[in-house]
Formats: sequence, structure tokens, C-alpha cells
Amino acid sequence: MIVKSFGGVEGVTGSCHLVNVGHLNFLIDCGMFQGVDEDKNYEPFGFNPAKIDYLILSHAHIDHIGRVPLLVKQGFKGKIISTRATYALARIMLLDAVKVMSEEYKVNYKKALRRGKPEEVKPVLYDEDDVFQAMEHFKIFLDYDESYKLSKDVTITFRNAGHILGSAYVELLVNDEGRSKKVIFSGDLGTNNKLVIREKEYPENGDFIFIESTYGDRKHKPLPETINEFKTAIIESFKDGGNVVIPTFALERAQEILFILRTMYDNGELPPCKIFLDSPLAIAATKLFLQFPNQLNDEVLKLLKQNKNPFVFPWVYFTESVEESRKINEIESGAIILAGSGMCTGGRIKHHLKHNLWRENSSVIFVGYQAEGTLGRQIVDGAKYVKIYGEEIAVKAKIYTINGFSAHADQENLLDFIKQTKGVDTVFLIHGEPKIQEIFKEKIKEALNLPTHIVKRYENVYIV
Repeated sequence: MIVKSFGGVEGVTGSCHLVNVGHLNFLIDCGMFQGVDEDKNYEPFGFNPAKIDYLILSHAHIDHIGRVPLLVKQGFKGKIISTRATYALARIMLLDAVKVMSEEYKVNYKKALRRGKPEEVKPVLYDEDDVFQAMEHFKIFLDYDESYKLSKDVTITFRNAGHILGSAYVELLVNDEGRSKKVIFSGDLGTNNKLVIREKEYPENGDFIFIESTYGDRKHKPLPETINEFKTAIIESFKDGGNVVIPTFALERAQEILFILRTMYDNGELPPCKIFLDSPLAIAATKLFLQFPNQLNDEVLKLLKQNKNPFVFPWVYFTESVEESRKINEIESGAIILAGSGMCTGGRIKHHLKHNLWRENSSVIFVGYQAEGTLGRQIVDGAKYVKIYGEEIAVKAKIYTINGFSAHADQENLLDFIKQTKGVDTVFLIHGEPKIQEIFKEKIKEALNLPTHIVKRYENVYIV
């Protein structure tokens, strides 16, 4: 058995791992590179897509599914395997990716025309037709703990990864040259406390683990402390009579924030306000959550059994159209505005920041990581002025940064995942920054005394 990684190594994004067992070739994930690595999306895959028999998807984040249409466009004719929730989310996520790429292309092309160098603009990776074509390849849907034979020698089983709706880690039971072994690919793993979905399951046993290491160097703030910090920020924000702007990732974070606001509303903790979910993608994702009640945790299911929507209550408004979004900016006080993108790099959030950042009685609450170089990071780092659509905007609103909502397991969670898996021979680190992986590798050695290898891009990893 040979594993060769073409993404999701030497960095966090672009997850793509090719597994070869005899004549069988299959991929685990086919994600888009993001941030500083995004130029890699235009590089060749490094393998022939036409020779891939199966594509197994761990979950629907773009850095795990974003190049699936490109894979199909370049010759993939095999079957895609996922949970049904991942299939449903993949459709809206990929169509949104097309929209974002198309808008970026138009802006960059106009700039290049003015420079007299339109040939410098890279084309979009794929269009809507390519997405619809890719969706036709989703053929096999597995529930958690359900198995499927890829061949007489390879069986896969999905387990709940507790990361986002529909997320799974993959257990491979492989009979290779007469020897049976279990290989685990973690995908992305969730924390031990989840606001909306069920917590992850732990493997009973496994010989080899390919595990994500995004936060292998740190421990997250406890969730109850994070929730209290968020509630305090909301209540304080309304004392001066302005608006509250929350840059929100459409998948998982938007639903978690709505659920906390619902709880505050039910408990009489929420000041009178209007709450706007101003993101077509987040609205579509929120509706999908209710279609998969078996993946929701007991607290959310309790609300559903009381005929209460965990994400919608009388003060919540879904604004899908551009016109509805613009009308929000006519409101001077008493509004909570949830909009994307989560790092303020585009989308409707920039318009809301433009109308509220300069107002001393308004607030901005950051509930997600802000990458270096983004507008969100500038604000978090204390910029006095920022540029939005070419206009200089003063930063006078109150800024709150709440860091405990991560959907990724921290160092303690990751170590626990390995520790609870009996019979581990070797740990392979994927999906992490090199410096963080070195720290995590040392921690595994110190805490568990297991052989650990940091996987490199294009490296052949032999499982024997």
C-alpha cells in the first residue's frame, strides 16, 4: 500500500491524498489551496484523474472539496463516496466557489486591462456546468459506522469526525499481500464540545493514523468560557445604542452563533434587537442542518422536539437578495448583522463594516481566525484606519476578538484521538504548518512515545 499526498501537507489546505493498493487507486479528498498557496490550484494534479477509481470525501469545506469539479473536468470518471450531508453541502459550497472565482476574475481582468496586460489574469478553474457535472459522480452515500468494499482487499468505514455537519474520518481495512492492516485518515477532527452537531467518535483500534495537525501546538479556550465572553460582548455592545457586526463563516460558525442567540433569547438574556443572517450561502447551509437531525446533538434535538427551530426565532431575518442587504445599512441601532466572508476578504460583510466601523457606538465581534493580510486581521491588530472599496474608513467601533469557537481539535484533543486508538504502529502528520507539526511531533513522542512522521508533498509513504 502506497500513500502519496498532493495537498494538505506542508500546509493546511488543498487536501488530496492518493492511495494505491494493487490495481486500485483512490483519492481521499480533493481540496482547493487557499491563502498563500492558492497558486498551486493551477498546477497539474500530479496524477492522471482518469485512472482514479474512487474519490472519498471527508467533509464539505472547500479546502477538502474545492477541486472536485476540476478533477472531473480533467478526466475523472470514477465514483465519489461521501455522507449525504456532505453531498448536500458540497453542492452549495462549490456553486458559491464558482461565484467567488468569477467575481475575482472580473475585478482582476478590469485591472489588468487598465495595465494593458490582460493575459496575466488566470482563468477561473471551473464554472457552474462543471459543478453540476461533478455532482453526477456522487454515487455512494455512507452513514456513520457504515462500511463499503472498494475491492476484495479494501473496505472503508466512515466514523463521525465531529468537525462540521456530515464530516467523517475514514477507516481503511486493507488486505495487502496477505497482511491485514487498518489505516485511519482523520480528515478534520472536531473539538470535544460541540454547540450544534454531535461530538466525534474515537477509533477502537488502528495500525496507522494520518492525522490533521492544524492546532497541534495549542489548547483552545474552554467552550463555556467562550460562550460567556460572546454573550457579554453582545450585551455590552447594545449599551451605547449602535449595531453589532459579526463576520461569520457560512458553514458551522453561522449556525453556532444563531444557536447561542436563540438560547439567549429563550433565557431572556438578549437585548431587543433585529438579527440579520445576511449571506445566501449561510442561509442555504442553515436550512440543510434541519434535514439531518441524526447529526445534531441532544441540546439541539431537545429544541426540535419542542417544535422550536434552533436557528430561527421572532427576531431573526434571512436576507437573501442584494436589495434586502442594502436596506440593513439604513438601520442605525439595534441590529446584529451576521455576514460573510468570515475574514472580511469579500462579500457583504465589507459593506456592513463600511457603514459601521467609523461609528463609536457600534461594535464588531470577531468569532473566527483572521489570517495574516486580511481586512479582518488589520482590524483585530488595531488599525486606526482601513481601506474598504478604495475608501479610507476610521476604526472607531468597539472591537471584540473571541477565539474559542474553533471547529478544529486542539493539541489535547488530537493526542486523545491517538491515545484512545489501540495498537497504533506509526502516526503520520498531515494538514498543518511545518513549525506547528514539529511541535506536535515532539509532543506525541513525549506523551505517547510513538513513531511519528511529518508527510511531505509528493512523498511515497509505504504502509507495510
